Amino acid sequence: MKHYADEWVAEWCQENGWTDLTVAGCDTYWAFPPGAVMPEPIPSKAMKLIKAQKGLSGEEKWWAIASVAGTIVAAIVSLVMKCPMPMVGAFAFCAVTVGQLEVED
Repeated sequence: MKHYADEWVAEWCQENGWTDLTVAGCDTYWAFPPGAVMPEPIPSKAMKLIKAQKGLSGEEKWWAIASVAGTIVAAIVSLVMKCPMPMVGAFAFCAVTVGQLEVED
């Protein structure tokens, strides 16, 4: 799951003088710091600051909405069928989603 929008990191780089932003993975960003000749990863402190300011990315919002919608549908189906299994499935889906929403350093 992508926790940062590329535009957010590019904006931070522009504000702080970092150049030539490169996305090396899902959430791995490299750029040239001011006056440097080798690219370095964007500092985790800066990434945490970006996340605190911007909130959830588009992908994170989509997964959160899907979890809530899936739980509502599962609750209705469980009520109609008088069976708890749809709620068990919704719980599992939400548990995985919440785990994926955790930002790793």
